[in-house]
Amino acid sequence: MRRRLAAALFVLALVAAACGGAGHSNHLERATGPAPPESTEPETTTSTVTAAPPTNAPAPPSTARRPPATAPRSTTAPAPAPGPSLAAVHVRLTPVAGISGALALAARANDGALYIAAKAGRVRAVRGGQVDPTPVLDLTGQVSTGSEQDLLGLAFGPDGSHLYVNYTDTNGDTHVVEYAMSGGVANAGTRRELLAVHQPYANHNGGNLVFGPDGLLWVGLGDGGSEGDPNNTAQNPNTPLGKMLRLDVANGQYSQWALGFRNPWRYSFDRATGSVWIGDVGQDMWEEIDFAPGVGSAGMNFGWSRFEGNHVYKASEAAPNAVPPVYEYSHAGGNCAVTGGYVYRGSRVPNMNGVYLFADFCAGHVIGLANGQARDLGMVVSNLSSFGEDAAGDVYVLSLSGGVFRIDPS
Repeated sequence: MRRRLAAALFVLALVAAACGGAGHSNHLERATGPAPPESTEPETTTSTVTAAPPTNAPAPPSTARRPPATAPRSTTAPAPAPGPSLAAVHVRLTPVAGISGALALAARANDGALYIAAKAGRVRAVRGGQVDPTPVLDLTGQVSTGSEQDLLGLAFGPDGSHLYVNYTDTNGDTHVVEYAMSGGVANAGTRRELLAVHQPYANHNGGNLVFGPDGLLWVGLGDGGSEGDPNNTAQNPNTPLGKMLRLDVANGQYSQWALGFRNPWRYSFDRATGSVWIGDVGQDMWEEIDFAPGVGSAGMNFGWSRFEGNHVYKASEAAPNAVPPVYEYSHAGGNCAVTGGYVYRGSRVPNMNGVYLFADFCAGHVIGLANGQARDLGMVVSNLSSFGEDAAGDVYVLSLSGGVFRIDPS
């Protein structure tokens, strides 16, 4: 395990081939072992937010402590659509709610509430700035919360009738489960398991859930953990680890959309173009943002563990068709693990339309990316764990320390 990241994220999963023609079985061998201790942290608290003057994000150094490539890539990164000038973007964070251990946010069709997954195993609804006292779903006691294991992600089906969650059980294995919604809560009696994946180590579990423009549930899985992908899972098409999966919730069958991920902690779709943006957490030196023009780009290989960002990681093993990231940054300045976000398409900040927003868990600066350039937007959040998007396209920032914030014009 990367020592620096482990020290910072001992309670958080952070921060992670061709497309399978046939569906895959949704159940794999389960791990056995003692359960990690359960979290005892309170449900609500506050988070530290610091306003900082906007600056240009530092460019990564031109050299790295990696060996030169013995088999250079033969591919180039696809180019995103042109975006606006970042100099015209002026934003601030508006506090929305306080929920301890906030890790993921989802919106539900025909429902103005924000649904927040907390690491200890509860899903909470926020309505008008108030947290509903009754959990939407309570999985405490069923969820492991040690290392990078938690209730990691949630999503609603397109019509809002079903809730989907991604969590690690008390043995550390990944589960993607469906619940029917009854009013404002999930009906525990309707639990239906769609995917179970054995995790060989406690880290790099991925965890995000997003319904794509194709109507399928996208499940990002990390390489299974430890350090340096010792089992070579990310490049092995015969395992779901280190892959982006597309899951048909009607029948529980999945296909592999892309491979070569270390830990795709957070990814999203541009609601205007359908393009795919993936924040893949690096090893010791480089964090990367991966990009694909759309769901039709199946079969891409994003390079791990042959490459870390644009830099060779395993020089003795080739991956000439690996697609480089559209952006990378180094661990200089206190960075440690990328938190992928969203291309902004809301109406509150018109000058930011088309800007991709992301951050780093350790540094906490919210960064805008457009036209190949990144800029610090002047907002710093402690323990920045995730981003979220509501039905109107407004973007939210989540803090593991307990805050949920909306990005507004300043």
